[in-house]
Amino acid sequence: MGRGELTDAAWARIEPLLPVATGRGGRWRDHRQVINAILWRLRTGAPWREVPVKYGPWKTAHERLRLWTADGTWDKILSHVIVKDDAVGVVEWTFSVDSTHVRAHQHAAGGRKKGAKTAWVADLALDGEALGRSRGGLTSKIHLATDGRGLPMSVILTPGQSGDNPQLLPLLEQVNVHRDGPGRPRKRPDRVLADKAYSSPATRRALRARGIAFTSPEKADHAAHRLRRGTRGGRPPAFDAQTYKGRNVVERCFNRLKQFRALATRYTKRAAYYRSELTIAAIILWLRDSPDTP
Repeated sequence: MGRGELTDAAWARIEPLLPVATGRGGRWRDHRQVINAILWRLRTGAPWREVPVKYGPWKTAHERLRLWTADGTWDKILSHVIVKDDAVGVVEWTFSVDSTHVRAHQHAAGGRKKGAKTAWVADLALDGEALGRSRGGLTSKIHLATDGRGLPMSVILTPGQSGDNPQLLPLLEQVNVHRDGPGRPRKRPDRVLADKAYSSPATRRALRARGIAFTSPEKADHAAHRLRRGTRGGRPPAFDAQTYKGRNVVERCFNRLKQFRALATRYTKRAAYYRSELTIAAIILWLRDSPDTP
């Protein structure tokens, strides 16, 4: 086992979830070898053509990434490892939410906008391939929700100039943790921690209606508007500074994700593939912290 490759325990967790080759065309190249090739490329940020020969043809690794993006295999694996951890009571249902900008390399631009030959390419293409202009130039923005330990629960990719607050509810709506036994999936955290960018009266009302506690400092302009209204402005929202200190776990998760150099700078043209790379990195973080994969 080389540096950064799947351990035996991690491989035992995900192997049963991988597709089995069907139809004509012979056997697929070993799944573990191909996933290690994808992990090598994520860790180094090198072009696909530079993948070492010991991992097999680079085109095989890229094609496997493409196919399993289309059929949802990566999301299924992430859901599985979260379910297993929740079954032993490890998932902490106090979520932290934030976003980070990722500078897009010039190679990330130029994705084909018309004439997609397959329907799934058109379906997975996000808004402008999630490339936009911000102060940092051509960027994408990663919106992330983590559990109380700082492990990824859901992720959304948008153009760099997109706001944070509109993505809070979509992030929470993505959470759908099935139970290891009978019962409905769990979709709601106990509490959400977020910075001032998410602090709006509409957001607070929406979370209150869902029965989710919300800890976020009030914006200065919102406080001033409330005070100007006098008694009609109502009381200030409750804010527990001690609880809010736990929000830093999402920042630490961003730091861990950006240890993968292909995520710290975006080289991928297709937003769907870049999101899959984020999902693969999230799987690795869960496997590293799982009690079943020492």
